[in-house]
Amino acid sequence: MKKALVIQLARFGDIIQTKRLILTLLGRYDEVHLAVDSSLVPLARLVYPQLCVHGLAAHRGAGSPAEVFAASRMLFGRLASERFDAVYNLNFSRLNFSLSALFDADSVRGYAMRSGQPVVPLWARLAFRWTRKRRIAPLNLVDFWAYFARNPVCAGEVNPVAARGGGGIGVVLAGRDSRRSLPPAVLAACVQAVFEGTGGPAITLLGTAAEKTLARQLMRHFSGPMVERTVTLAGKTGYTDLAEVVGTLDTLITPDTGTMHLAAHLGTPVQAFFLSSAWCFETGPYGMGHRVWQGLVQCSPCEENRPCPVSVACLAPFADKRFLQVLAGKAAEAYPEHLSGLVSMFDAVGVTYLPVFGEDMAAPERRELRRLVAEHVCPETAKAGAGLIGMSAMQDMALQDSLGRFLFSESDWMLDAAGRDFPDVADVPGFC
Repeated sequence: MKKALVIQLARFGDIIQTKRLILTLLGRYDEVHLAVDSSLVPLARLVYPQLCVHGLAAHRGAGSPAEVFAASRMLFGRLASERFDAVYNLNFSRLNFSLSALFDADSVRGYAMRSGQPVVPLWARLAFRWTRKRRIAPLNLVDFWAYFARNPVCAGEVNPVAARGGGGIGVVLAGRDSRRSLPPAVLAACVQAVFEGTGGPAITLLGTAAEKTLARQLMRHFSGPMVERTVTLAGKTGYTDLAEVVGTLDTLITPDTGTMHLAAHLGTPVQAFFLSSAWCFETGPYGMGHRVWQGLVQCSPCEENRPCPVSVACLAPFADKRFLQVLAGKAAEAYPEHLSGLVSMFDAVGVTYLPVFGEDMAAPERRELRRLVAEHVCPETAKAGAGLIGMSAMQDMALQDSLGRFLFSESDWMLDAAGRDFPDVADVPGFC
């Protein structure tokens, strides 16, 4: 019996964003296992009922050091005894590198240990390089992880096409970082625009128990008819309840959150607000027919752990009356500046986002970088831009040369496979 293990120790949304890789492995192995943080085991079993899920203490709050050690030791022993044919280790962290040492180094795809040294594969190092210029990020995270396996399943097979479920509007109150979320007054105006544009359906507020106050603040800005149609479920849903609610909605209004990825997994239409450090070309909703509203100012996307020197200027377009007209489905004489409206679709590489309005000055560079990445992972479909949206028959050779030098290093082809996997210091960030 052929068995594979996926080690995904990140958070809610990342579990779901591993789906294309997992579906690929399910078609190639008799048994697929998934290792996640213990707190996310219920979610992983809900999303992937066909997998054998293992929980370990990867995040904080898992118990005392002695308890964590005892539980981890037992789990590590079980994993080591499974004799996996392939191990897909997806996160750049000390724990992931340590876990990889449980297995034969030749069976590990992704981050590994060889002779006591951390090894970062070329594919991951390419991603480290392109994240130096996040504005031209060429690949969604779902597709990045999928290409740890060769020839992954078609992108269109991952999630259902977005379709209304009849349950009205869902509103995710906030994301993990406040700068990536709309403040109550701005969010309320956006919800009202969608409410009026869709005939006044039911509204369901979604969030954690800590966001109950935020729900009350939001509803203070609602009109009377909206308040009458609103139900607050903040702090009242586990993963199963959340999936049941989200799966019935007509649309989910949300920042970049795990619930957004859950909606895409279920085929619920998403209207996602991306601003500050959130960048749809990296972590936008995966599937056909989702809408993304991306804030575009000179410093987008930023680093969320640094103070904003421009008073979150990327927030302003979301309060613009012209944007609210668009949300309500009304014709606008002009579109707001510093905002791009996009819809999700597929090309030969994976998901991409087609602009409906707004000017993205980085688009030509992003398309060319995507072509270079496509030549690396699926060369048979990437010749001369075949199968890639927006590629021109007239190629900019100077741009190709510049981006080629940016993405690739001489060591990528001058060294043998073993040498290539020992990273240059300049390629790899510090340990998490």
